Amino acid sequence: MQAEERHKRIEEYLQRVEFASLEELARHVSASASTVRRDLTLLESCGNIRRTHGGARIINPRSDEFTFSSRDTQQLAEKEAIGRACADLVRVRESVIMDAGTTVYHAARHLESKALQIVTNSLPVANLFASVQHIEVVVTGGVIYPRLGVLVGPLAVEAFAKMHADVAVMGAGGISVDGVTNSHPLLIDIQRAMIESARRVIFCLDHTKFDRRSVAFLCELDFIDTVVTDGLAPAEQVEVLRARGLEVVVAAFEGVPGPNAAASGSALPVAG
Repeated sequence: MQAEERHKRIEEYLQRVEFASLEELARHVSASASTVRRDLTLLESCGNIRRTHGGARIINPRSDEFTFSSRDTQQLAEKEAIGRACADLVRVRESVIMDAGTTVYHAARHLESKALQIVTNSLPVANLFASVQHIEVVVTGGVIYPRLGVLVGPLAVEAFAKMHADVAVMGAGGISVDGVTNSHPLLIDIQRAMIESARRVIFCLDHTKFDRRSVAFLCELDFIDTVVTDGLAPAEQVEVLRARGLEVVVAAFEGVPGPNAAASGSALPVAG
């Protein structure tokens, strides 16, 4: 692959994911890490990207690239299958913390029959249950971040720090053997407060999040109880998580079954 083609593919990829590690970019363009490092140096000098520790991020993403509505059109079938499987893990009348991830929103869509209490900083999740009388919704304070449809800032962190819930349902930018990361640093303190306030922690992550490291470190794997993913998740990475003691639920979707899962879209939780 010629250098100009690599540069184009690197920029296009960063427009989609906002941040990527050096190793991730090297795999994407089938080049060595040293070659991609030189590419990033050149792209940064042109003002298109900004290099960060261990990777790079796009400087001027397309205006709607990271809005909630835009992100919710990506991996839609996978997100719906993951959301359904995650909701099955929530028991009737449990209290649930829900963050602002689009996959988490799909889990929320399947929780109406649980008759529970939901605590969230997600405006789409709050709006989803606004007219549901048997579900009590607690919305945190904070500053509205329109692109993500989320409340952020010290008030949101403080609200979650004072809460106690049975389970937290969360999303992230990536997961690897080193832990969970997110592409939005302003959400990290809020998500850490969510984890501290919940008895069980479930992460909903589609297959594109595996072995990926986003810009901001969130937590180590020891803080997670369950990961719910889809049938395209890399088997070797799933086994790594199970070997670390995590429960992994692999949800089938549109003819892509999870291990030993029925084609109807069922999912089998397998404890590590």
